Amino acid sequence: MGGERQEPPPDEFEAELDQIAALNRMDAPSPAPPGGRGPAADAIRPGEAARRRDSLLLSAGHTVAESGSLDEALRLAAGLYAPDFPLDGQSVFGVGDDSLSALAQYGFSPGGGVDQGFRLPMTTGHPAAEVARTGRAVFLASTHEYRSRFPAGWHMSARKDRDAWAFLPLVTAGRVVGVWLAAFRSPVAFTTSERTLLTVTGRMIAQVLERARAGRAELALSRGLRGSMRAAGPALTGLSVATRYVPTGGGLMVGGDWYDSIDLPNGRLALVIGDVQGHDVHAAGLMAQLRTAVHAYAAEGHGPDAVLARASRFLTTLDEDRFATCLYIEADPSTGDLHIARAGHPHPVLRTPDGTCLIKHISGGLPLGLMPGEEDYPVDILRLHDGEVLMLCTDGLIENGGHDMYSGWVRLRDAFSPGPAEDLEGMADRLMSAVLSPGPEAREGAAARDGDDIALLLLRRDSGQPRAEVNQRRLVLTIGQDQGEGLSEARAELKALLYDWARPDQVDTAVLLATELLGNVLVHTDQAGSLNAYVTGETGRRRLLVEVMDRGDELPHQRTPVELASSGRGLLLLDILADQWGVRPEPEGKTAWFALTEEPPADTGGGATA
Repeated sequence: MGGERQEPPPDEFEAELDQIAALNRMDAPSPAPPGGRGPAADAIRPGEAARRRDSLLLSAGHTVAESGSLDEALRLAAGLYAPDFPLDGQSVFGVGDDSLSALAQYGFSPGGGVDQGFRLPMTTGHPAAEVARTGRAVFLASTHEYRSRFPAGWHMSARKDRDAWAFLPLVTAGRVVGVWLAAFRSPVAFTTSERTLLTVTGRMIAQVLERARAGRAELALSRGLRGSMRAAGPALTGLSVATRYVPTGGGLMVGGDWYDSIDLPNGRLALVIGDVQGHDVHAAGLMAQLRTAVHAYAAEGHGPDAVLARASRFLTTLDEDRFATCLYIEADPSTGDLHIARAGHPHPVLRTPDGTCLIKHISGGLPLGLMPGEEDYPVDILRLHDGEVLMLCTDGLIENGGHDMYSGWVRLRDAFSPGPAEDLEGMADRLMSAVLSPGPEAREGAAARDGDDIALLLLRRDSGQPRAEVNQRRLVLTIGQDQGEGLSEARAELKALLYDWARPDQVDTAVLLATELLGNVLVHTDQAGSLNAYVTGETGRRRLLVEVMDRGDELPHQRTPVELASSGRGLLLLDILADQWGVRPEPEGKTAWFALTEEPPADTGGGATA
């Protein structure tokens, strides 16, 4: 996978090459007078020779401009010239901050030219350095001219069996990025047509140099993006994750596909897989930005539907012509519950402990960025039981090798079914081998054969792990704007929920914080407040989670109240007293929450006194 090649504008080159042909005819010697024998009497007539050379320049010029590498461009450039224009050696220097470096050469024998790895300070008295500094070409028609104009740099070209030199700037986007050296075995007059021809050729080589640099930049970008998609480490207790990523065979190491594993602030795990339309460097860049946005929305505490809706709007602001598919899961390790939202992405596949594979059809919405304003992503709930494995993948895994969705699914099922579920990494390797053909190239790092990236994520519910008691106790109540007495009732019910909590002071803390959150809703919004409280875990190590929801749009902000202020202390108290707390936006409104972990009873025995 690589960026699209920027083709040279043919009309511009044809016009310039036509100009060169006209200048060639002006520089050509005049035909002999009638009856006499001039220099062209026994040769091809000037008009025919000019047309032949015009044809050669036009075809060879486009060939140089379309070269895939600098070495190839220099080799083809050597064929641009007629025998009376004895181009014999070429080098290309790249311009750095303070020096020139040799990037490619052609026609020089070993040790007879500028070897790659050679560096030349920009301040030196060499013609290539002067061209890089000034942006103006230097033409040296003889050894005498070279020695007289550049005495400090002459020694570098002496005894190289060359008698004329041309140094031309390679310019892209108005900046000198390199210097092209053309050396000749005999003196050259550098007529107007010859200088124009060299200038146009330099522009062609500059295009090749820019493509080479862009390719290196794209490769560095893709390496960085791929490095950020490192294999997922051990997940939270009760869940295991295995991942694979295989780019296209087009050159880059990453494309529009991605996966992610995100630890959420509520103790859950988010798993994401997505695919941005396209396989070029633009798709890779959009993927990186979209992946970062999804990660940020998840870390803020948004639910799966809200994460996808916000991601869709975000992608629209980046590129209205591209869309992306995505599947987002919020997993609860203690229960195995998966809250799943899907945006045009292939359905996940569930593997049961006996090897049976089932496509799990998940409700979904449109791909991200496809129709702004139509972001509706329903959330389905699936419970993953012990020993079950859920497979998420992009369509490249299914359709690689010329398969359609049905035949590709059958191939994956046959590779997914056998083998023990305990070897999750081995299962991922089998899936990749089945798609990319057997052998070492099937492992991560190989290239997809059909020009489509492949992303794979496997999620397993581990058996034999100790489970906390979930939702052992639960309190749900709603307080309306006209129900002020509801605050005292909520305090009483929360105390009753925590009647056997080991530390009474923690009960008081919980009641205080819940009152602050509910009071904030009643005072600062015109909405009702809903309170959900959960007690989970074993006695002595339990966890209390309190969530207060309202439909107001404005998010609370932490302030530093002055001494006599009547408000502004709610979030400050949360920050001081709660073990964890946060505010997460919802599709409609927001949820403020806090958590407390049960501590052992305070030591009430008589201790030493000061």
